[in-house]
Amino acid sequence: MLAAIAISLGLVAALTVSLPFARRPTHGTEIILPAYAAATFILEIITAALLFSLFNAQRTRALLLLAAGYLFSALTVPTWALSFPGVFDGLGIDLGLQTTAVLASMRRLGFPLFILAYALSPLCGQAKGPPGRAIGISILGVCLAVASMTGLVLANYTRLPAFMLDGRQVNALWFHVPSLAMGLYGLDIVLLLYRRRALLDIWVCLVLFSLVIELLLISYLGGAIRFSVGWWTGRIYGLIAASLILLVLLSETTRLHARLMQTIAAERRIRQNRLIAMEALSASIAHEINQPLASMVTNADAALRWLARQEPRIDNAEAALRRIVDDGHRANKVVAGIRAMFSKGTQERAALKLNSVVSDALRTAAPEAGHWGIALELDLDPTLPPVIGNAVQLLHVLRNLVENAIDAVKSGAERPRHIRVTTRAEAMGEVRVSVEDNGSGIPRAIADRLFDPFVSTKPGGMGMGLMFCRSVIEAHGGRISVESRDPRGAIFHFTLPAAILSAVEPDPIDMNAQVNR
Repeated sequence: MLAAIAISLGLVAALTVSLPFARRPTHGTEIILPAYAAATFILEIITAALLFSLFNAQRTRALLLLAAGYLFSALTVPTWALSFPGVFDGLGIDLGLQTTAVLASMRRLGFPLFILAYALSPLCGQAKGPPGRAIGISILGVCLAVASMTGLVLANYTRLPAFMLDGRQVNALWFHVPSLAMGLYGLDIVLLLYRRRALLDIWVCLVLFSLVIELLLISYLGGAIRFSVGWWTGRIYGLIAASLILLVLLSETTRLHARLMQTIAAERRIRQNRLIAMEALSASIAHEINQPLASMVTNADAALRWLARQEPRIDNAEAALRRIVDDGHRANKVVAGIRAMFSKGTQERAALKLNSVVSDALRTAAPEAGHWGIALELDLDPTLPPVIGNAVQLLHVLRNLVENAIDAVKSGAERPRHIRVTTRAEAMGEVRVSVEDNGSGIPRAIADRLFDPFVSTKPGGMGMGLMFCRSVIEAHGGRISVESRDPRGAIFHFTLPAAILSAVEPDPIDMNAQVNR
């Protein structure tokens, strides 16, 4: 809208500048006329073609009428240019003094009639039948109409109305044509602005406004003298009018093409991300299932050794088998958690006590920590508010962080070895969980990429555990981060939004509880 207003002001400014010179005659400019006619014909033909293409997509009668109007205007140009007195005389073409003016009046009055039909036709009205058939009938009808009218004019060129006195001067009869044409232009503009159905209507109004200025310059301000400065200036306005809709359509087509390319690129990225997600899912399953499977194999070997003794220890073998059962249930929960993580709309969320989830995670990790002589310390806030989340997923996150801490601590020679897990209620309604160890720490080279897929500090690590942790925490509306611990080790933090629910009571957990084996 602003662009249309700016162009209108520019057209008025150019008109004001050209007024003092409008009546000055020019000499030898007839040679330019064929170029002007060719440019107008090409611009209007292309505009008609683009409008027909747009109709093929939208199938509205209004677009079909507008395209037919541009086609009608374009088809009248060649004969009008060929009949111009003094332009093609060298070729022996003489179609009479009045033919050019009559063809011009046919063009001047025919185009606004098509615009009037466009303005009165609803943009939402769908044309019946296949669009190709409607386009073909419209093109054939316009061609037959132009051919019939042109043939009628050429067949009776000696009996045409006396619009011209000579090759440059018009008769008083001619002024009825521009006044009637400008009346139609004005009516079209009023209807289009009143209805204002689409942005295209605004640009059509600008076209009609340019044609009004063209007629003012050609027939009134320029003294109705052919080839005067005002006459040629008016022709420039005619070219502007012929090119406006074309430029708008090309701009819109370019914009839509750019948007289509962006959409295609986005779809390709989505497809690539899906492949990466599938790879990540497969790697996550392999990574997370590997730990309970390894524990099951270890316990199975231990049970076999207890049973292979000369005096079998049934009690120890039974304990190992129970641990195998527990590991099997653990693996099942891991699979269920991963499936819930990657399934949209299937995540079961409920109010849960995060202290209980932390205690369960450390209880599971206690046997391995005790084997390596690692002390697990709990520092839990008894007033911790509940959170809304998936207990299996959050338990998996905590187990992963604690098991990573165990791996980091056991690989070092630091004594004593310890891992500390704390929970705190933070400001702004958040809950913070921290897992602190005095292990080998985080290499500076990968600190910024630690939560990316396939990045690991372990020699044989797959780099999927922390990626999965970040996905779970972010899916719960939280954040996860890591920092180095002084003098050695690392601290992993994650925060979750608290759920203030009076129905859920905080756990009465002792501070600084220690879990050891």
